[in-house]
Amino acid sequence: MNKTVLVVLFLLTIALAGHADTDQEAATRVKYKGTPGFIYRLYLTDKQESAHLLAHPTRFLSRRSVERRRRQGLTVDSTDLPVSRHYVRLIESKDVSIVGESRWQNTVLVRVKDSTQIHRLRQLPCVKGSRLVWQSPDSVPAGTLKVKVHERFEERDSTPGNVYGTAAGQITTVKGERLHSISLRGEGMMIAVIDGGFKNVDKIPAFQRVDIRGSRDFVNPEAPNLFNGIDHGTKVLSAMAVNVPYYYIGTAPKASYWLLRSEDQQTEQEVEEDYWTMAAEFADSVGCDLINSSLGYNEYDHPWMTYRLWQLDGRTAFVSRSASMLASKGIILVNSAGNSGMGTWKKIGVPADADHIMSVGAVMDSEPHKIAPFGSVGPTQDQRIKPDVVAIGAPTRLVNGRGVIMSDMGTSFAAPIICGLMACLWQAMPEKSAEEIINLVRQSGENSEHPDNVYGYGMPNFWRAYMIGKAEVSSER
Repeated sequence: MNKTVLVVLFLLTIALAGHADTDQEAATRVKYKGTPGFIYRLYLTDKQESAHLLAHPTRFLSRRSVERRRRQGLTVDSTDLPVSRHYVRLIESKDVSIVGESRWQNTVLVRVKDSTQIHRLRQLPCVKGSRLVWQSPDSVPAGTLKVKVHERFEERDSTPGNVYGTAAGQITTVKGERLHSISLRGEGMMIAVIDGGFKNVDKIPAFQRVDIRGSRDFVNPEAPNLFNGIDHGTKVLSAMAVNVPYYYIGTAPKASYWLLRSEDQQTEQEVEEDYWTMAAEFADSVGCDLINSSLGYNEYDHPWMTYRLWQLDGRTAFVSRSASMLASKGIILVNSAGNSGMGTWKKIGVPADADHIMSVGAVMDSEPHKIAPFGSVGPTQDQRIKPDVVAIGAPTRLVNGRGVIMSDMGTSFAAPIICGLMACLWQAMPEKSAEEIINLVRQSGENSEHPDNVYGYGMPNFWRAYMIGKAEVSSER
């Protein structure tokens, strides 16, 4: 039996194990203890009677956010204006609670006790439509268990001959170490990580030196912190931010980070697209340069929320419309392509179908870096190449919620490899726009001459992207 067959069998085993975990989780469900009800998305007619003016953007955006736009020749527009407070007060007068808002899409999320309340809201002249995006479940998965945090990495994880430690392969295959060698490590760049949980990031010693600017929970704003849930975001963050020489160095160890939770672990419903949008808008408002999102959706708990293939056009899904706007705000979104390649869906999810973003697939960590069988494929419904690029994701070396270096698989973990190095690349040429940096990385891919919908533009060469970009900058002067 050859090596490739063995690897595929191993991946199948991992996939089956994942299903077993899901079944076990389903068997340990508990009664939902929250308040029964529904969450609706209200679409507003306009932003009249807004208290803000486009001429004074620093009243609703940070100076860093405004400067990011100015540097790229972008202007603040009506989508940047907050939702009308007058309209919000009208909605609140109908005895409903506001869950959140989207200024980009001019929507308001409201929680109601019963669906009949929505009829009164639809009568308001400022409301042009509504959509049910969440309803309370009967039961939910049991909560995650507390785990002991290791005070230090295992000695066997050290590599005295290589400063990158166990992360060396995933950085050197895309020539990221060449950027680091000229002091491009993400300094001055701000990255938002939108994910589902950052277990023990506040306790694991390897994260203590990471420049974490703050955190927000858009699913449960009243939660004391983000650090008691799942560790998916912990692993994602580690691939960029950890800096422990000879054990593990991430792709952007000098960048600063915001940790944002939009993933609801109790249910899988469309409201998560609203939470994601709120997180992305927050990242914009505080001045983040890049967003890493290792999240994707296609199938929800309710069939009528679930997407169809024809809807993967970057303009249909609420979350994809939000994602497609990011480059026009001067932000690079790096999103995992998805892990549906071995299932019946097979295609990318949303928002990986968005336009003007970087969707990342996964390849195996051994030569010749074949595509990971679980990776989702393109194209989008309007025939755009997806994924855009690929990186090592089968497996990726990461730091988990116990503070242990381990291996895990998924496009979720290929994405932050690319995101961190895009921050390093942008550090070198801040005069470039988000779109220009995205195109540089695509152009550097080993498959750029003949991109396809499995590998996209291939595995990028960040040193090549740097050289091309610097040559462009020199010729423009």
